[in-house]
Amino acid sequence: MNREEKARGINYINLEEFHVSKEWGFVLPDPLSDLPKFYQPWMDIANNLTHLIEHHQLRCEVNNMQLLSTGFLIGHKQLRLAHMALSFITMGYVWQEGEYNIAKVLPKSLAVPFCEISKIIGLPPILVHADCVLTNWKKKDPKKEMELGNLDIIFTLPGGDSMKGFFLVTLEVELAAVQGIKAISIATEAILNRDDDSIKTALQDMAESMRKMNNSLKKMDEHVDPVTFYGIIRLFFSGWMDNPAFPEGLLYEGVWDKPRHFSGGSAAQSSTLQSFDEFLGICHNKESAEFLHRMRDYMPPSHKAFIQTITAGPSVREYIVFSRNPVLCELYNDCIAALVVLRNYHITVVTRYIIITSAKAKVEKAKQNSSSQILQNAPSALERRGTGGSGIMCLLKDVRDATKKVMIEKI
Repeated sequence: MNREEKARGINYINLEEFHVSKEWGFVLPDPLSDLPKFYQPWMDIANNLTHLIEHHQLRCEVNNMQLLSTGFLIGHKQLRLAHMALSFITMGYVWQEGEYNIAKVLPKSLAVPFCEISKIIGLPPILVHADCVLTNWKKKDPKKEMELGNLDIIFTLPGGDSMKGFFLVTLEVELAAVQGIKAISIATEAILNRDDDSIKTALQDMAESMRKMNNSLKKMDEHVDPVTFYGIIRLFFSGWMDNPAFPEGLLYEGVWDKPRHFSGGSAAQSSTLQSFDEFLGICHNKESAEFLHRMRDYMPPSHKAFIQTITAGPSVREYIVFSRNPVLCELYNDCIAALVVLRNYHITVVTRYIIITSAKAKVEKAKQNSSSQILQNAPSALERRGTGGSGIMCLLKDVRDATKKVMIEKI
């Protein structure tokens, strides 16, 4: 039985059932930027993280923080904001003094509420993509459009404008994907109804969406400085799994008796590309697939379920191959080509921001009188690995190559 036959036993994909918006995609619409007054101690710290970290005061503030009940948080948006605030505080607390003076214990006043909230909303107790990108935005002028010049972030960490730029450019990439996400829902229904015209339109929308994503990603060069990203920003996204600087994990005081391992922030935690992969039938090699599937546990549960539903649904590739429709074949291949271009550019970005800058950092560290204090002090534990713990270039190239392989030969 193929995927199309299996899919006839499932309902069509309703985006709203998976908390995926037709306007915002996976981005949380109109997130809150403040919590009830009871949680002001959290907000005071979260809103002042850069100052507290740079003046080596954050750990002291958190250690003196009162243990607050999570029982007064009401609704999904308050819980998401609370998770984001505590996740930002956690990353700052752990990495305040850099990789050579790591906090190995998260104090009870932070660990207990963080883990309670994480359990409720189904996210791990660490900073994830859903926090720093999908929830971490607000409009400067509510009446104006969603564009970079009218956007700001709610919380930040050291890294200045580059940190802000990294979050907002990534947010724009997510918003550029909305057209393609909607196309998956439309195409799934169209395949089951054998509606070739709707499939054609959906594939056109998906390819166009990927090209928009690539154009948005190119703005990273304008808004994020490679030295600042490599020397400062990456550290605060780093987790305590597959990280040589953190072999034993982090102890969440008052929650677990033994340290736990969680991966740091990673682009693989975005539901967007994994949704495209599943819909287009891209099969990754064992190692890459294991990592990508593990990253789904770092997504909101409803978004993970959306990806799983796509997997259980009809195969657009099988449909096109068996229908022998040359127009659909060409449009499918256009989607694959657009996704390959996007992944090639992602490799270019990683090469510039991590691989090349890592080599520069080694040179600067070897000098007695370094011209770049940032690179001189850059963390070395994850020189060639992603903050999620993956061997980043191998992963990206393997994923890109797997994408190329599903091209359909001319029908």
